[in-house]
Amino acid sequence: MRVIVLIPAAGLGRRMGAAVNKQYLTLADRPILAHTLTIFDCHPLIDRIHVISPAAEIDFCRAEVVERYAFGKVRGIVAGGAERQDSVANGLAAAAPDDNDIVLVHDGVRPFFPAGLIPEVVATAARVGGCVVGVPVKDTVKMVTAGRITATPERRNLWLAQTPQAFPAAVLRRAYAAAARDGYRGTDDASLVERLDLPVAILPGSERNIKITTPEDLILARAFLATGGAE
Repeated sequence: MRVIVLIPAAGLGRRMGAAVNKQYLTLADRPILAHTLTIFDCHPLIDRIHVISPAAEIDFCRAEVVERYAFGKVRGIVAGGAERQDSVANGLAAAAPDDNDIVLVHDGVRPFFPAGLIPEVVATAARVGGCVVGVPVKDTVKMVTAGRITATPERRNLWLAQTPQAFPAAVLRRAYAAAARDGYRGTDDASLVERLDLPVAILPGSERNIKITTPEDLILARAFLATGGAE
């Protein structure tokens, strides 16, 4: 069993309002994507990594991130698709994992995932058939239709899903094939697996494992770096 990581980093980052795409914005003089890749490149349990990039940025990603910071486990940079789901599908096809390999999918702009959780994520995915990290919801959540509150779900049953999300390759491949066949668009990888009534476990992640998509997120990320990073 190998452990393979897919890093979707094909987003355009329109909400960031920056001159470069969000994955190349800097934290402590390194691109966000470089921080993210370090988590997995340095971990002994990870066998290889495939980065998914906008097609026009593949050469830039290779030169300015993968080669510049000498990420030895990156085996390929794959062209992304129109949406994240298409990008992950492209990465899964390019990685061509064996059925019993464990595939982790992790957002390229989540640079603060605690590496110490990787063994538990992999073991849980292998045992259960799927694993997501997340954090329990702290605020009250309202369901709203046309500007009116229609329900208040029980908060203790609600979690915010993060990445990585990990699955045996056979499960993830089956889920993506079914979604393509049915024209289904999910909000994350786990949603594609869940719709097949397959089990997915959730593990407590970290409040610092944020997805950097707005200028406010970048301010928070810089504060995290100043106070210990993913700790």
